[in-house]
Formats: sequence, C-alpha cells, structure tokens
Amino acid sequence: MTKTRKSYPNDVSDAEWAFCAPHLTLMREDAPQRKYPLRELFNGLRWLVRAGCPWRMMPNDLPPWHAVQQQTRRWVRAGCFAAMVVDLRRLLRLAAGRNEAPSAVILDSRTPQSTPESGGRAGYDGAKKRKGSKVHAAVDTLGHLWALKVTAAHEQDRAQVDELAPAVQAATGANVQLAYVDQGYTGEQPAADATLHGIQLIVVKHHAVKRGFVLLPRRWVVERTFAWAARFRRLARDYERLAATLAGYHWLALAMLMLKSLLAKSA
Repeated sequence: MTKTRKSYPNDVSDAEWAFCAPHLTLMREDAPQRKYPLRELFNGLRWLVRAGCPWRMMPNDLPPWHAVQQQTRRWVRAGCFAAMVVDLRRLLRLAAGRNEAPSAVILDSRTPQSTPESGGRAGYDGAKKRKGSKVHAAVDTLGHLWALKVTAAHEQDRAQVDELAPAVQAATGANVQLAYVDQGYTGEQPAADATLHGIQLIVVKHHAVKRGFVLLPRRWVVERTFAWAARFRRLARDYERLAATLAGYHWLALAMLMLKSLLAKSA
C-alpha cells in the first residue's frame, strides 16, 4: 500500500510503533508474501477493535479486511498482544515507583452478551440474566492485566481460581500473596485452590446496609479495568467465533491503553 490516507484517531503513532513493531514482526518486513505494511495492518486492527464494526465493513483506505483478519489470527496465535502487556506493565509499575511484580491482585469477571457468531459456545449467567461469555481476569492494584480466561457465562467464578492462581504466579514469579475477590468466590474449594499456589483469598463483601452506589475497597480497580475494555466497541458484546480471539482482543485493548499511558508519563 503506497497511497497516503488521512489518519484515524486510533492510528499508531511513531513512538507507539517503535514499541509495538518488535512484538508484532513475525516475519521479515521484506518477506515476499507480505503485500501490505505491517503498521497499516495493525492500524486496521486497532480501528476495528475500537470502532466495533464487522470485518467486511472496514474502510476502503485501510488494507483489505481479509488481509487484516489473517494477520490478526497470526498475532493472536503467537500471543503477541499478551507479550506487549507483559513489557508495558513492567515499565508502568516501575514508573509508578512499584516493584515489577505485585504482591496482591484482584479477581473478577465480566459477561459480554453473545451474538449469532459466538452463540454456539455461550452460556447463561443467572446473576446477570444474560446469555454470553465470561471474561475472567486478574489485575494488580494499578489495574494492569496479569491473567485472563474466557468461559461460557454459566461457569462459576469460583471454579476459575485453580487456573487463574497459577497463571498469576507464573507471571509474577510467585510473588502474589493476596487476591481480593467478591462474594462469588466464597467457599472452601476456591480458597483451597488459591492456597495451593500460595495465595490467600480475601472476600470483600457488600455493606450490610447501603443506599445508592458504594465504592468497595480494592474491587473497584478490576471494575475500572473492565470499564476501560468496554469502551472498545468490539468488546461491548462477544462477536467472536473463538474464545481465544475474544481473549486476544482484551489483551490488545489493554495494551493500547497502557501504551498511551506510558508515553504520556514519559512526555
């Protein structure tokens, strides 16, 4: 693609691309099978995830949708976006005067509603009265993502501790000691699953008597992270046929936000 075009607000800047390019380059820039610049393919993906349109409705001044989709599948399979988050959260924590690895995390889930594309693997979340998928996440006290898993919406939050806990410890070098959770994680089994990996679950309960909105200690951090992700319209519902794609887009969305924050701090 040699023609120039008017930039979109979500286009990657030169400084952002300098960080992203090493994580996204899976083959040589001059590889014979590469028809479109990698940066433009990434811009196409960023536009799609932020704007939330179907693939076939991508603007004509971006690379063809099928080229962007094909490259996206390669990036998701290779874990490129998760690798970006690994480096970004390390830099952001150091910039905030924190240790590279946290000693506490917050666990929670969000339930994007299903669509005809994702309905085959959807479940029913009785608490939220919604059919869809559950995105289970572990974030640190700054809201940075450390572990993520996608299940059908009927899967219980407490049942995911045995996978989230070892994933968090693997990412932090077994540095996490506490995990703050809501009442959906109560019970002996989730506590035992966490303890097995050296983590103590602390259930933050609602106030016995409350009126209106109440900000719960620690738990608001993960809710804020979910709110950040939900601003990306492709993540407002589950439009993906594969759970791995939905997970990959969450890693990408958080990477985009973290990269913007990092560059703002270094400006």
